[in-house]
Amino acid sequence: MSDGRVAVGQAAVDQLLEVLDLDSTGNMAFRGMSPPVGPQRVYGGQVAGQALVAAGRTVDPERFVHSLHGYFVRPGDPAEPIAYEVENIRDGRSFSVRRSVALQHGKPIFFMSASFQRAEEGLDHQVTAPLDVPPPQDVPTMADRLARYPERLGIWGQIPRPIDVRYVGEPGWVRPGDRPADPHQRVWMRIDGKLPDDPLLHACALTYASDLTLLDSVLSAHGEVWGPGGLVGASLDHALWFHRPFRADEWFLYDCLSPSASGARGLATGRMFTTDGRQIASAVQEGLLRRVGA
Repeated sequence: MSDGRVAVGQAAVDQLLEVLDLDSTGNMAFRGMSPPVGPQRVYGGQVAGQALVAAGRTVDPERFVHSLHGYFVRPGDPAEPIAYEVENIRDGRSFSVRRSVALQHGKPIFFMSASFQRAEEGLDHQVTAPLDVPPPQDVPTMADRLARYPERLGIWGQIPRPIDVRYVGEPGWVRPGDRPADPHQRVWMRIDGKLPDDPLLHACALTYASDLTLLDSVLSAHGEVWGPGGLVGASLDHALWFHRPFRADEWFLYDCLSPSASGARGLATGRMFTTDGRQIASAVQEGLLRRVGA
């Protein structure tokens, strides 16, 4: 389905699946492409998701990713293919560790370490999911919010929307002065269509989504916004831990907050919960943040 301007729903999800479906170019080497329409630099969640696809394809499918740690070292060019080289760090009895490097023009733009574990039983506990958050069906859709700010659309009004994102509070792309300070940045998310049952693909889709709103929690703490009259930013590093089985095409709450910001950098943490309160993942990211025109 399309709204006449951009792909949405299953059509957009199918495009995302194409982006995550890397070509094999050799022994533990792969190639990925960016969408034909997108921002001036490769979206961080895309390169992280593709790097995880590359790493996961070299691991026994009985072992599931439980953590990843990545660094963004150069901006990616969306007009150029991205080469992924995977290094087998270790295959142990329970864990497999891979290093996945994304390269353009022979230079790294991103590198990631990812760890995979065979299923085991053990202790089980978690924090309680936030209780004061309305369900996703009671939260404005992205289309509802964008209708109020057509001048803030820019490139985001042209690219496909494979993820249904519903902000509980004000998003970071509203007009300056329209956003009250809030320590939490909470959004409901889901892949806006049906995904295959492959757990690795759901982990890669969640990785893709995890970079969308996390850094915005730093701005939310100050009531700040992105773009004119606000700030510009870039992800510096990103870490993600997967706790419990999940489907990325079912609703999850992304509860984000920023414990610290200083030196033109902001630290953001996020927790992901299903609608029945299971904590499925945790994320941490640091980003560069500068005032527009500075």
